[in-house]
Amino acid sequence: MFKEFKNFISRGNVIDLAVGVIIGSAFTAIVKSLTDDLINPIIGIFLGKVDLSNLVLKVGSAQLKYGSFINSVINFLIIAFVVFILIKIINSFVKKKEEAAPEVNKTEVLLEEIRDLLKNQK
Repeated sequence: MFKEFKNFISRGNVIDLAVGVIIGSAFTAIVKSLTDDLINPIIGIFLGKVDLSNLVLKVGSAQLKYGSFINSVINFLIIAFVVFILIKIINSFVKKKEEAAPEVNKTEVLLEEIRDLLKNQK
């Protein structure tokens, strides 16, 4: 069981996922800082309040914190846009790599297979 776990954990996919999660959490902190420290103050200039997270709508005894919701929406849009750009960049590299791969002639492949079969018969 330990050996299976060791094989599982040492696979590239698991390690890549762990790196992705760590980088993602660090990136989220950067986006939160961008939103809280740069974007929200600019929006706050137009609304008259610099800190959007303090925007609250009181209905009876309930408090609807729509300012925090606006912050979360801005964070999501920034992260989604950056992921979109990254995917476009990765796809452009993949397309270039696929285009660069030479086409394999089917006749050559068949001849190589025949050659290999003949070698194995000797």
